[in-house]
Amino acid sequence: MSERWARTFLTAYRFAGAAAYPLVGPYVAWRTSRGKEDRIRRRERYGIAGRERPEGPLIWIHAASVGETIAVVPLVESILDYGVNIVLTTGTVTSAQVAEERLGDRIIHQYVPLDLKPAVSRFLDHWRPDLAIIAESEIWPMTILELGARRVPQVLVNGRLSDRSYKSWKKRANIAEALFENLAHVVAQSDVDGERFLSLGARPVTVSGNLKVDTTPPPADERALYTLKRQVGARPTWAAISTHDGEEVVAAEVHAMLHKRHHGLLTIVVPRHPDRAEALAAQISGMGLKLARRSKGDRIIADTDILLGDTMGEMGLYLRLTEIAFVGRSLTSEGGQNPLEPAMLDTAVLAGRNVQNFRETYQRLLDSGGAKLVRDRDMLAGAVNFLLTNEVARHEMMAAGAATVEEMRGALALTLKSLEPYIQPLVVKSRLKGANGR
Repeated sequence: MSERWARTFLTAYRFAGAAAYPLVGPYVAWRTSRGKEDRIRRRERYGIAGRERPEGPLIWIHAASVGETIAVVPLVESILDYGVNIVLTTGTVTSAQVAEERLGDRIIHQYVPLDLKPAVSRFLDHWRPDLAIIAESEIWPMTILELGARRVPQVLVNGRLSDRSYKSWKKRANIAEALFENLAHVVAQSDVDGERFLSLGARPVTVSGNLKVDTTPPPADERALYTLKRQVGARPTWAAISTHDGEEVVAAEVHAMLHKRHHGLLTIVVPRHPDRAEALAAQISGMGLKLARRSKGDRIIADTDILLGDTMGEMGLYLRLTEIAFVGRSLTSEGGQNPLEPAMLDTAVLAGRNVQNFRETYQRLLDSGGAKLVRDRDMLAGAVNFLLTNEVARHEMMAAGAATVEEMRGALALTLKSLEPYIQPLVVKSRLKGANGR
């Protein structure tokens, strides 16, 4: 594919919009997520602002979903300390709730506009950002092109390219280069991610580590935690969190294999997508297991086998009920989920072998003894059994995970250092405007 062809393609994309080229943009992803949106604020997805633009410099920060939003909260708070306005966009209702809970009215929250020229142009016409900061792997061709055309600096932070995404972009290397040349800076999570962005044409690229390491542990409502701990009592527990299709059944089967050996065993299952709860409840009950659903307020009683954590925003609650956590999307699905939250909360981490999306994090935890990978259901049952039986080994694993997280911290400082050349002029501009206003 020639460079000229790539630029012709992107020019056509700019004018026709992502609907004409669904394989390039995230338009298809949005179509499949409809129904999970805030209907009252749907106009924001078409670039129609729900708020007035404040006076002075403004930075647009985008974080796609809950994980990315949590990761950028410390970064947002650090930038707010400079006295610069921030409009934070997210793509889901749950990430909007996280933004509200953790940042409140210190920022302006909007839903991210669709990657279509009319929506993006309308959004940019209203907000007129002086700088755009994009988190992780959000590659929005129309948005990148429009920001580039308006000469707005764009910085990708906590940048990550999964194996699948990298292979896909490599097949369209010229298009990737024509897009990534619009980025003023890429701050990558790892050396591997940095090398991938460089090979696709991004310049300059620095490596910071994972911003998620510099976040605080997920919170828990103290009253709810007290109530659940009283109900659980001294029962042995383990959890299967962020599970995907098939892994909940595996967790239930592991429970059935172990509950006679470990009297009173309680298994906590927290699906990644709670909207699957009805089907999961029927499936697990059909296995002859007694189920309590958190969303229904069910009490955990003596013969409860499974606590189904079918709520959003309560991971901190569930993790504080156990010292052993299997992290999903790693056994029956591929890519893995983030193991940092359980490690932060002094939890021994187990996972399947398909953890490509968090390869470096898992490698650090494996090297320190804070995590263990399992091949299948039987190996998972063996690992859970070993950790339940051996308190010393379990506590050593828990301590190793927590220590590894501490050693990995520092991404926030490195990211802020990379952003300094773009933020400092806005700080000066903001202060001058304040002084002139007085």
